[in-house]
Amino acid sequence: MKDSQQQSTDDVDEQGDINRCFQKYQKELDCRHDKHERLVKLSRDVTIESKRVIFLMQRNSGPNKCDEVLEQAWQKIKDIQQQKFLPIAKELQGEDPYQFLRAYTAGLQEYIEAISFYHYLKSKTLVTLEQVQSDLTYTVPSVGSDDLQEKTISVRVPPSEYMLGLADLTGELMRFAINSVGSGNLDCPNEVCAYLRRMLGGFESLGQVSREMGRKVSTLRQSLQKVESACYALQIRGSEIPTHMLKDVFRSGTDNSYMEERDMDD
Repeated sequence: MKDSQQQSTDDVDEQGDINRCFQKYQKELDCRHDKHERLVKLSRDVTIESKRVIFLMQRNSGPNKCDEVLEQAWQKIKDIQQQKFLPIAKELQGEDPYQFLRAYTAGLQEYIEAISFYHYLKSKTLVTLEQVQSDLTYTVPSVGSDDLQEKTISVRVPPSEYMLGLADLTGELMRFAINSVGSGNLDCPNEVCAYLRRMLGGFESLGQVSREMGRKVSTLRQSLQKVESACYALQIRGSEIPTHMLKDVFRSGTDNSYMEERDMDD
């Protein structure tokens, strides 16, 4: 009789330990799911704000507006860094960033597209991975420390995400080249064409990295072909068509495909 009571007590204790163990796992999973949802929301905000920055810079229709537009764009980029990416960096403290990468990759790629477009318009240079990573690295007070110590946190920018963000830039450069013709900047398409050729050469040297990269490189080739066609038409027919009409001639074959590419990326 005593042996059966002892066995029953042991079974109850064992079941209690198992229940407590699973309750602990439940809390951990709930915390991770909540963190994932917060990161997804922040990433969505980054995507929206980055698109607004890109559209703002696309309205840079002439040299007189260039500095003003770029100043506004840079301020919006800084706001994204402080108001959106800083909370993401705080969420990722002590976590494996690759475990949550899918939660914020869309926003990160759109942000890289925006800041790379800004650097092109500002200095005709390609933003580097080190520059992007530096902008998303923050110094914050160390929580729980008596003295005023600080620590560094960051949003990890994997090279793969950096490359995917740069690949998206090509569609914006194609559109910018076409729009610039309407404002009388007939040299812009040739500059963009040379820039896209160098980018394509760099991407092709990487080989078939992933399916997503392959799709974006294919889009890059299409953007380059459209800019090359515009340069060709500008060279051959530029003297036949008034400058203010060239933009409409070039855009007739690019706008629909551009919107389709943006929809696919979204």
